[in-house]
Amino acid sequence: MKKCLLVFLWVLTAQGAMAQTNGDTVALDTRYLEDQFYIGLTYNFLLEKPDVVNQSNLSYGLQMGFIKDMPINAGRTVALGLGLGYGLYSYYSNLQAVELEEDFGYLIIDDEADFKRNKIESHMIEVPFEFRWRSSNEVSYKFWRVYTGFKVGYALGSRSKLVPTEGAKTSFYNTDIRKFQYGLTFNFGYNTFNLHAYYSLSNLFDDNVYLDGDPIDIKPLRLGIVFYIL
Repeated sequence: MKKCLLVFLWVLTAQGAMAQTNGDTVALDTRYLEDQFYIGLTYNFLLEKPDVVNQSNLSYGLQMGFIKDMPINAGRTVALGLGLGYGLYSYYSNLQAVELEEDFGYLIIDDEADFKRNKIESHMIEVPFEFRWRSSNEVSYKFWRVYTGFKVGYALGSRSKLVPTEGAKTSFYNTDIRKFQYGLTFNFGYNTFNLHAYYSLSNLFDDNVYLDGDPIDIKPLRLGIVFYIL
């Protein structure tokens, strides 16, 4: 009888400890956050460009940063995200920038011209804002996600660079690239791999930039993949 009582007391004690541990675990897990660090790769398209402007080479983009995840429902499947990041974006085309005495000029590289690459490159500080839905919970790390939102960027520096097949390359800081850029974002995927899209609502160039007397109204579209880390 004494042995049975000891066993019974031990079972109660063990269950109580387990319940307390599980309770603490649940209390901790219900405060979980998702997808706070991100890194992405994109291919950059030039939309609404003049007919004579053609893209070439691989117009790539790299982005990375931190987003503060702020759940707004009890299940933590719906959240807002506000972040800070860095983006490097290159646009290869036959639109050549020429450095003049006081400003810049633009021309189209002849089809028969012999050159390796010609690009515009921007380094951006970015602030993404997202409305987030995901099918996650406190114990699952594989889930569907749909994140849509808005991104504002500030160009820390932009350069134009021409590399001819022969001769010296030309590279200079280009202040015609719009400082403040903004657009819509959409991220969709499952687990590790997620599709990313950014459509710019602002022009790549300032309003007073012209090609043959016509304004250069080019809007970037970036498509690629993004990886999220807790």
